[in-house]
Amino acid sequence: MTQSPSPEENLAALGFDLPQLPAPGGNYLSAKRVGAIVYLAGVISTGPDGVITGTAGLDRSVEDGYKAAVACALTQLAVLRRELGSLDRVAEVLTVNGYVNAAAGFADSPAVINGASDLLVKVFGEAGRHVRAAVGVNALPRNALVEIQMTVRVTE
Repeated sequence: MTQSPSPEENLAALGFDLPQLPAPGGNYLSAKRVGAIVYLAGVISTGPDGVITGTAGLDRSVEDGYKAAVACALTQLAVLRRELGSLDRVAEVLTVNGYVNAAAGFADSPAVINGASDLLVKVFGEAGRHVRAAVGVNALPRNALVEIQMTVRVTE
């Protein structure tokens, strides 16, 4: 029987480098573990040039938002690696809450947040499938295009 690649191996095969972690923007923790559950604070979309900004349906497309959601998921993976030592300790992704800085009437928030969901399934396989919310909002911190918050279960 062939063993499936680990999450760390999948991430490497995808060619992604995890970003440097930003300091929390307030009086809160980036992650909090309660038993086997790790609650992750929301992270905004950032890339090599700083915050990925804009408004979906106004000056940013669904494709731009999808890429911003991928960037958020990569930041969350970096938080998890720091907290756990390895992504291989993630047993499953439980929840993803995605927020899209969107123009009034923008109906494609789920298509934007698919960026995070798709990446998590590529990294964790079936254990990356999760329940989620994909919500359009009228503002995010620092005019970010996307914010993602997650909850995972870890191996003991």
